[in-house]
Amino acid sequence: MTETVHHHRPTLKQKNKHFKSKHATKSSLKEVAKGRTQRQSPKARPSANAAAQLRTNRRNNAKQAQLKKRQSLVSATRIFSGTDGAPRIVAIVPLTEDVKAREVSSRLAQSIDATLEEGSEAGLQRLRADRFKTSLQFIPLPYRQTYAALDACKVADYVVFVLSPNVEVDQWGDTLLRTLQAQGLPEVVTVVSSDEPMESKEKSGVMKSLLSFIQYFVPSQSRVYDMHHGTDALNTVRALCEGKPSDVKWREGRSYILGEKVDWADGLLSVTGVVRSAHLSANRLVHLPNFGDFQVAKIVSAPLPKHSKSGHASGMDVEPQLLAEPDESSADSLVSSNDPDDLANEQTWPTEEEMQGATNGHDASEEIPDANLGTTPKTVRKIPKGMSEYQAAWIIDESDEEGEDADSREGDDGEVEMEDEEEMVEIQPEDTEMETEGRGSVAFQELDAEEEERQLQSWRNRKREEEDDTAFPDEIDTPLDVAARTRFQRYRGLRSFRTSPWDPYENLPRDYARIFQFEDFKRTERAVKRRAEEEAGVEPGTRVTLYLKDVPKEIAQVVPGRPFIVFSLLQHEHKKTVLNFTVQRNTEYDGSVRSKDPLILCVGPRRLRVNPIYSQHLRGGGKGANNAHKFERYLRHGVTDVATIYGPVVYGKQPCTLLRETEDPQAPELVAMGSFLHPDTTRIVAKRVILTGHPFKIHKKTATIRYMFFNAEDVEYFKPIQLHTKYGRTGHIKESLGTHGYYKAHFDGPMSQMDTVCMSLYKRVYPKWSQLWKEEPITEPEADAMEE
Repeated sequence: MTETVHHHRPTLKQKNKHFKSKHATKSSLKEVAKGRTQRQSPKARPSANAAAQLRTNRRNNAKQAQLKKRQSLVSATRIFSGTDGAPRIVAIVPLTEDVKAREVSSRLAQSIDATLEEGSEAGLQRLRADRFKTSLQFIPLPYRQTYAALDACKVADYVVFVLSPNVEVDQWGDTLLRTLQAQGLPEVVTVVSSDEPMESKEKSGVMKSLLSFIQYFVPSQSRVYDMHHGTDALNTVRALCEGKPSDVKWREGRSYILGEKVDWADGLLSVTGVVRSAHLSANRLVHLPNFGDFQVAKIVSAPLPKHSKSGHASGMDVEPQLLAEPDESSADSLVSSNDPDDLANEQTWPTEEEMQGATNGHDASEEIPDANLGTTPKTVRKIPKGMSEYQAAWIIDESDEEGEDADSREGDDGEVEMEDEEEMVEIQPEDTEMETEGRGSVAFQELDAEEEERQLQSWRNRKREEEDDTAFPDEIDTPLDVAARTRFQRYRGLRSFRTSPWDPYENLPRDYARIFQFEDFKRTERAVKRRAEEEAGVEPGTRVTLYLKDVPKEIAQVVPGRPFIVFSLLQHEHKKTVLNFTVQRNTEYDGSVRSKDPLILCVGPRRLRVNPIYSQHLRGGGKGANNAHKFERYLRHGVTDVATIYGPVVYGKQPCTLLRETEDPQAPELVAMGSFLHPDTTRIVAKRVILTGHPFKIHKKTATIRYMFFNAEDVEYFKPIQLHTKYGRTGHIKESLGTHGYYKAHFDGPMSQMDTVCMSLYKRVYPKWSQLWKEEPITEPEADAMEE
């Protein structure tokens, strides 16, 4: 028998080359393409006819783009065309002490051989530039006047920064530049002015240094002009007269007037100036910085007398005409907040039969017995029927609000002190009146040395408290002399801060009854802007006299060096609501910024005195499942937070700045800057406190915890709330041990002796009511010295 030999399969097989065909079937081509469609590459060389067509299209597109750009330039500068047109507003801001704004304006006038026309009251200067067929209106600002510079740059078409070759820009000038940068700058021109011209050897280095300095704040600057050089002065005037003013986004859709003449008679304030930016409607309210909102009585034309070719004004005067009057049916009212009726939900007065029946059916056993000394309060707080003790704890009355204010002013250690005192006040109401009277009179009493020293030490410890809060966020010690269930009775426990339900309309404070809420703010904003565009009004570029009614006489006192400006408001912008701003700390400000610290908010044309509260800003600006956001005690560097206040409605992404007052009223500190987010009244700002305990004994997943509570009743009260540790364990309280606050807790994993047991409690906090900020009158240096 022949043996069969087993042959292994060869490792290499012959593979024939696939057949390639240029004439494949349609089905095979579709299968290879897998849905892709063929298109001609744009880089492929077209035919001669197609190339000519593309060349013609490119030339036509370039011509259309050029024509469109030219039309936009003409439309933007149309109101400035001609010497009798609207003047270009130029704010001259000196950044050092040795330069003068009026010297710069006079040198600019000398460069074109023209004369300056001085204004009568407001200190404005007008320059007729016949060479460039336009006119300029200068606002010469004095040095170290922050708010006047901010107001002037709000209405200016150009800003001229005046630098010195001899004196460096100080801290005030640096802060002003940062504030203007955050507020929004129009077109900027930088000049150098001094008493003596610079030496030729040093001029090149000085000009390069100044250009590098100003480019840090305004990167678009390409050169700095020297006012002692005739060609540079002429080029400065050319840049102001022939350029196109850059648009400031937040001014779009808002009309404003720079007051050239201000008069008052019988409660009517008349402001004469040129309407800018948008149509001016008599039905809308207007805002005067430092003074508030007012209604328009009428708008009358105020044309200037015509100038002849020789430059002299003709003797013919033009009669003023009535341009617009408010419509009573559609004009905005001055009502900014609701007036809540405290008796709206109260029951009616009982009839005599009901009172008689209540007297006859009186049961002596239902009377509340007298309390033993030191056990229960002398007065009993009445709550609605069916409301639990936990819900009653959320009712905020006047004493609670006072406690909130005190809570925000104290640190972690001081916070415990103030809230302990607050809770003791709530238990014994008769002491509340005495304490309230004392609080109201503290500001008018001279403090003794010990109290003065204590307050000074508290102020110096703010930096240390902020560092402690950074290292141990939201952690506080349970007080020994007050029960924890009393101290934290307005707090609640949440299983999940992001997803646990929280009713945004639960136990709201009285201020929420005064504000307005929008059903759909974005839709309202679009409708308001659409109506503003459709509504007929006075066209931009028209010189008018605006009459405002019910204006105090003090407002008509124009201070030289401080421009008088009028801003028109959109519909509903006078009504108060909850405003949220995204803010960031100024990198150059080193002080601590705590929630509810008094600050000055500059947003749009307004300046408000506010006490904002800060909260976390979720990534992407989302709300989360329950719209709850954690309260931040401090505004920290490098973090974007949300500042919440009560204030008038704001439309659009308007920039905002937060300033802090100093001893010098004209040198505030720039604390933060940001932009408007939304007016969300349902946004919950929840303050968190963390009670910490120490694991005394540990047996695997069970541990005995101490130092979180100091009596057994507190353990039973907080038993339903979940526990967590710094090492990531979660657990719950099983039972109380003894009478000193020890308890046994069970966790989801083995415990470590180095771990710390925490319990998070939350309560909703609210900002304070904002007020209009009013600038102090400018006084002379001699008067300041006498006051000191």
